[in-house]
Amino acid sequence: MTEPVDAEGESGRAVLGRTLRYLREKAGKSLGQLAEDTGYDKSYLSRLESGERLSKVTVMEDLDVYYEAGELLVSHWRVARLDAFMDPYKRFMALESTARVMWKFTPAVPGLVQTEDFAREVLSGAQTTPDGAELVEELVAARAGRQYLLRQKPEPDVRIVVDESAFRRPASRAKTWSDQLIHLETVAMWPNVTIQVLPFSAGVHHHMTGSLTLLWQKDGSAVAYKEGNECSELTEDPDDILRYRLSYDRLRDLALSPSDSLTFIRGVLEDHRS
Repeated sequence: MTEPVDAEGESGRAVLGRTLRYLREKAGKSLGQLAEDTGYDKSYLSRLESGERLSKVTVMEDLDVYYEAGELLVSHWRVARLDAFMDPYKRFMALESTARVMWKFTPAVPGLVQTEDFAREVLSGAQTTPDGAELVEELVAARAGRQYLLRQKPEPDVRIVVDESAFRRPASRAKTWSDQLIHLETVAMWPNVTIQVLPFSAGVHHHMTGSLTLLWQKDGSAVAYKEGNECSELTEDPDDILRYRLSYDRLRDLALSPSDSLTFIRGVLEDHRS
């Protein structure tokens, strides 16, 4: 199924909203009828159609089933979620979505493996206004949606080095932190994902102020993305990528082995529960 109106020049969120409205009208449903059929609030559905809100991907999955639209809405949602991020990040996210190999270092729990509750706490900060709360929910939905990358077919080969500091700064709610640690333990056992902990005993290192991601595509092309201190840099220069790859290799050499890292995560979880 394809949506017949030319979407050139529109934001991903606008295209998704217009597609939602098209499918509803094609089905001969009012917003009230759709709300009654699906269990979603009428005003919420209206704001999705107007492009004011970004839903969780599960909402689009439900509506794809409702409209018998295959994965049309989910595919539009994957584009629309980029609107929740600043422009410099969008190019990186597009490349991340097609990467076959990912190497990441983060000083905190990486967004790619955060639970929704943990992401919500990280993204909330000091924001208390109603508009701010809605923005946080959009960012949480977009961040959670990234996690399908780890399970898509073919599955990418992913290696994540996480600084020990990530495990020494728990969430404010005990259950949120427990669930996050359990999720990290689970992901670390997936066959396509390797998680390694960089311990404090490794000492100071050259990526203490930010994160680093290296991506390789099916055709062998690569990019490096460096983020930190309120700035970010995406480079496709071969010399820069080689330099970042070598720096990543040094961090990996200093990190605990995958099995020792899993033991470390379980130890933090056990200490948290006791």
